[in-house]
Amino acid sequence: MLAATSWAARLKAGLARTRQAVGGSLDVILRRRVIDDALYDELEAALITADCGVDAAATLITRLRSRARRERVEDAERLRQALKAELLVLLAPLEHRLDAHRARPFVIVIAGVNGSGKTTSIGKLAKWLQSQGLSVLLAAGDTFRAAAREQLATWGERNNIGVIGQQGSDPAALMFDAVAAAQARGIDVLIADTAGRLPTQLHLMEEIRKVKRVIAKALPGAPHEVLLVLDANTGQNALAQVQAFDGALDLTGLVMTKLDGTAKGGVVCAIAQARASDSRRAPLPLYFVGVGEGIDDLRPFAARDFVEALVD
Repeated sequence: MLAATSWAARLKAGLARTRQAVGGSLDVILRRRVIDDALYDELEAALITADCGVDAAATLITRLRSRARRERVEDAERLRQALKAELLVLLAPLEHRLDAHRARPFVIVIAGVNGSGKTTSIGKLAKWLQSQGLSVLLAAGDTFRAAAREQLATWGERNNIGVIGQQGSDPAALMFDAVAAAQARGIDVLIADTAGRLPTQLHLMEEIRKVKRVIAKALPGAPHEVLLVLDANTGQNALAQVQAFDGALDLTGLVMTKLDGTAKGGVVCAIAQARASDSRRAPLPLYFVGVGEGIDDLRPFAARDFVEALVD
């Protein structure tokens, strides 16, 4: 219980800048006037400022108006609770637990642009998996950037985890060897790093597709998860990254980092709304969120905790 309370407090502190855009604006708005059209317009603007996105903000306000009429909301606190309820409806479909027990070795491919916090997130994810009683092996698939390999090796040392990697080697060949090593060593989870790239770098996007195909040949059914690491500071650009990487790799989940350094944490709402608007596709899980530099500062996304930290 103490750990959960501690994480809730850290999440709330991490979302302070985003909360100021939403909850802080809500405080100011509700102190000034009765609940009317102008109030809803200002609240919608506050949501957009927090990078919730125009579509998500409009949807939230439409639903909030409807709920307020239906429940005869006439005071500030009840409107706040109504907003939290609608945020929870929007974000709850993103909440899923990563189940790494479905296969052995369970292979996770990690993608993302340079600077997103990808390699650091791998180290933190490895630590979390270890806390679940699982053995982990890392594959340094960013073979042409020595710093990436060395950074991953540092995380491996911190967690007492093996790292497969060789500078200059072919990433796909290295991943094939990493799968074989995980099988030979009886490893529970293999986490495969990939070279950072922009969605517009088509030749590099094809390379990561090749990595995915080679892993599937080495271990039928793998990779079992393809996760995209997003930097919350990029705001709406994160949504474009999701769309581009999903189109190339068929993502199975997301990791959102650096929520503590931005007022744009509302982009989680934009991601949820974009997926909800596409009836052909299931919601894309947001497995983990990060709000600090510590090794334990990456935790499973909990929609209710996120909403509480965002609004209160």
